[in-house]
Amino acid sequence: MAKKQAQTTPEIADFLKGQNTLRDLLAPASILVDPKYIQIGSQFARTIFVMTYPRFLVTGWFSPLITLDYVLDISMFLYPMDSGVILKNLRTQVTRFQAQISIAQEKGLVRDPMVETAYQDAENLRDQLQQGTERFFRFGLYITVYADSLPQLEKNISQIDSMLQTKMVYSKPCLFQTEQGFQSTIPLLKDDLAIANNLNTSPLSTTFPFISASISSNKGILYGINRHNNSLILFDRFSMENANEVIFAKSGAGKSYLAKLEILRHLMLNIDVLVIDPENEYSYLTEAVGGTFIKISLNSNQHINPFDLPTPRDDENPADLLKSNIADLLSMLKLMLEGRNEEDKFHAEEEAILDRALYETYASKDISIESPNYENKEIPTLSDLENILNNMEGGESLAIRLSKYTTGSFSGFINEPTNINFANQLVVFNTRDMEDELQPLAMFIVTQYIWKEVRRTLKKRILVVDEAWVMMKDKSVASFLFSLAKRARKYYLGLTTITQDIADFLASEYGKAILTNSSIQILLKQSPASIDIIKDTFYLTEEEKFLLLESDVGEGIFFAGLKHAAIKVVASYGEDQIITSDPEQLLKIQAAKAQITEEGNSDPFSLNL
Repeated sequence: MAKKQAQTTPEIADFLKGQNTLRDLLAPASILVDPKYIQIGSQFARTIFVMTYPRFLVTGWFSPLITLDYVLDISMFLYPMDSGVILKNLRTQVTRFQAQISIAQEKGLVRDPMVETAYQDAENLRDQLQQGTERFFRFGLYITVYADSLPQLEKNISQIDSMLQTKMVYSKPCLFQTEQGFQSTIPLLKDDLAIANNLNTSPLSTTFPFISASISSNKGILYGINRHNNSLILFDRFSMENANEVIFAKSGAGKSYLAKLEILRHLMLNIDVLVIDPENEYSYLTEAVGGTFIKISLNSNQHINPFDLPTPRDDENPADLLKSNIADLLSMLKLMLEGRNEEDKFHAEEEAILDRALYETYASKDISIESPNYENKEIPTLSDLENILNNMEGGESLAIRLSKYTTGSFSGFINEPTNINFANQLVVFNTRDMEDELQPLAMFIVTQYIWKEVRRTLKKRILVVDEAWVMMKDKSVASFLFSLAKRARKYYLGLTTITQDIADFLASEYGKAILTNSSIQILLKQSPASIDIIKDTFYLTEEEKFLLLESDVGEGIFFAGLKHAAIKVVASYGEDQIITSDPEQLLKIQAAKAQITEEGNSDPFSLNL
């Protein structure tokens, strides 16, 4: 039997030589070993090793290198050392230090802080080794850096050296040992360099690189699951320098779902929430929690009068509030009356006429700078302004253009006294049925009204502006939203800005400013068309870029100040039934509600949908 096997062995060997193996598939086309670098195919690589460490190392000092946006291979070799041998060497060192200190004292020399520090460190280490709380290791740390070209490789190496030197950690390149350095950092468990430093357990633990991002606090709401380590992302947005938040995502990525989930959980903390809803996304949520749903349209019976004046606080002068409101009205009238063509723009004379007409309109109701107390007085409307303009020299053309909103096709929209109920924990302003031409104007009026109510009483509130790109279309509306983002903190207000047209939003100077003034940013699944803008704006790495492209619905990156982590938004079954935007689920919910109505149940949400 053995003889037969011996006869066939050469044949089998020849056969195997003609087969492709895993080694053949993994091997590069060529390898060039240079004294300064190694070239593997089209890639260039160089290995550096850490030479010295400072006296103190901060926990996580090595983690910035792990997050660099280029390819690295890092190897750590730990060789445990016999504590008995270390204690014997330390005893010799301590004796030497004591002798140096004693000789200096006898000669009356000035003490040497370096010797005294080394003596104290050696004594502390002896105690810890003897007690078993520390161990001693020889530690080798090697980093192989890859690049597509030699200049890029030099640049990457220089950046790593700079980052290490800021931590007082110094490295050197493996010159004339490029092959040994490369082999020491690939997963072969071979330390061909054999360059190590002596470290005990405490400083050695600070080099542990696998630090996952953790965003959690003892208060706030649950935003989702941390995809790095499956921990919870619990956060209080009001604990930041401002409570503003932006949510960027492509259509259908779950941005409104996240916003509604956040609203629902903030309501449980007794925080008031105001919503500007241009797509009727929040009607089920409003109905479920008993909120106020205000429909803003030409045919609606609910009205907002932009001439309303805010109730002054104790530290506010009514005359200043009147001036401020007239300035806002002037911006609103520009939005209403200016055309798209250059010849339809306001001139300085027309602005002056409108400004004087606004003061006279308030004066017609006995409200003026000299008599600013407007409590229990009738508030003028747009028709009153039209009458004033008709009786002013140079105001006739303005009155004609304004008539479209008083007696024309847009009448009834803003030419009525305010009759909405604002006293609710959740108030939703729905502008879906408003004509596209009037959408920016409706957003402007609603935000102005909300701002007046926010100024009235100081309490914790959140304002959610969905599809904010609509507001960015007009400069005056975008400017007001930016002003709101800057001033919201003083009134305990957090502004949440949601948009899917990221390019249009960031193309506006006010869009970028709103982003800058938002402490929390949430990026969900993005489209390839906008990912480069997102990457440049948020300084994302290539890995984070691909994470956003490949994320499922409700997955993305959560930024809170300087911290960020990958997030997966999760909701309970009951929350999902209230906040879902899935058309299929909505049809099932409507069918279930219709069934409840037929059975005579007055509570449409008591059925397990």
